[in-house]
Amino acid sequence: MSSVRIPVTGGGSSEAGGTSSDARRCDRQSHIVGTLLMPQETPVGFLTIHPATATPARFYTNFAEYAVARGLAVLAYDVRGVAASGPAREHPQLRMRDWMQQDANAVAAWTRCEFPELPKVALGHSLGGHALLLGNGAEDLHGIVTVGTARAALRDIAPLSERLRVGLILRALGPLISPLVGYAPGRRLGLGEDIPTAAMLEWGRWVRMSEYFFDDPSLGATARMARLRTPVLATGASDDNWASPAQIDALLDHVRLAEVERRTFTPRELEVRRIGHHGLLRRSVAESAWPEIVSWLLERILQN
Repeated sequence: MSSVRIPVTGGGSSEAGGTSSDARRCDRQSHIVGTLLMPQETPVGFLTIHPATATPARFYTNFAEYAVARGLAVLAYDVRGVAASGPAREHPQLRMRDWMQQDANAVAAWTRCEFPELPKVALGHSLGGHALLLGNGAEDLHGIVTVGTARAALRDIAPLSERLRVGLILRALGPLISPLVGYAPGRRLGLGEDIPTAAMLEWGRWVRMSEYFFDDPSLGATARMARLRTPVLATGASDDNWASPAQIDALLDHVRLAEVERRTFTPRELEVRRIGHHGLLRRSVAESAWPEIVSWLLERILQN
């Protein structure tokens, strides 16, 4: 296991509203910190794990170690302004779209440069899956697994108590507190890691839209997702309040060209009390699901 620094030039994608001013704004946020894990033998492929919002790379260590044991080289990373690639207060202008476009593309470019001979696959958790389905870092991938990646509109969150809690954080507390303290205090708000102010504000704006970021014309999400051709395994948990099976299906309706397989895991199947939004990547919850997920990725590599 080794730490790597990945440069970001500020212009990871020219699509969806990227401008020269955006690039200049992100020039000072020039590096992503990642963790690289290598198998003892020659890797059969390279897996990049794209993280969920406010979720640090260290959260994915157990899953990464399992994938390494199956023969894959694995990179997990922190987006800029989060955990090892932070602190959030030093990156106030970074938006969620910057993570999806600039960071995901920078990581993909680094893997192509450092490991050109290895076939590439990727796993995207929640926001990380959004990045991949929008085509970021996906041009040379043989397969994409998404975990809990859904149309994340606030109106779809259930039960009502969770919808009210999330709404209070993303529509009120976050937007009010973030400009005052210079970052979104995710740890105190119960969202995970601290995140940049601009990311919190954009997230809060998107959740208010009935179709989430598909209703934001500056992102061009509908057209971009419709162009994706990489095979997808879209996984989720039956008890995920943030990404229910119906919400995942609503997102996947926008994937027009790629072959998509769906898999929903249940607590009863995994013999646990609850899975939730992060459980499929926790060893204590869903280790029994990992062989199926990693085998699918390995099959995509072998087929190509």
